[in-house]
Amino acid sequence: MNIETAQFDITDEGSFQVAIMSIKKIATDFGYNDIQVAHFLTATSELARNILKYAGNGLIQVRMIENGHQQGLEIMAADQGPGIDDLSLAMQESFSSGGSLGQGLPGAKRLMDEFSLASTVGEGTKVKAILWR
Repeated sequence: MNIETAQFDITDEGSFQVAIMSIKKIATDFGYNDIQVAHFLTATSELARNILKYAGNGLIQVRMIENGHQQGLEIMAADQGPGIDDLSLAMQESFSSGGSLGQGLPGAKRLMDEFSLASTVGEGTKVKAILWR
């Protein structure tokens, strides 16, 4: 059940900062405890950073969802960048195609309850992740 959706264009550092501050408020208002807010925000930040670094721009969407008696927030990060050539390699700890520590995607997956990654070379990448309350 879609209760509410917030969408943020990620185009530069300024839009990144606005999105993160807004998403922190959404997670707090949703009723996550401090640790859950930190997990959700860290995962979101990693996904938004990847958008800026690899695609230049993209979209972050947050929506409240329900599954029976469970409630959570779902984050969707999407871009139309170069895509990921090898998804299993990209999900390995310490692998980076961009000279970073390689903790972004695997780290985001660890912090969330559900995580899915789809990417097509030349078309872009889409990540969905859920943290249940």
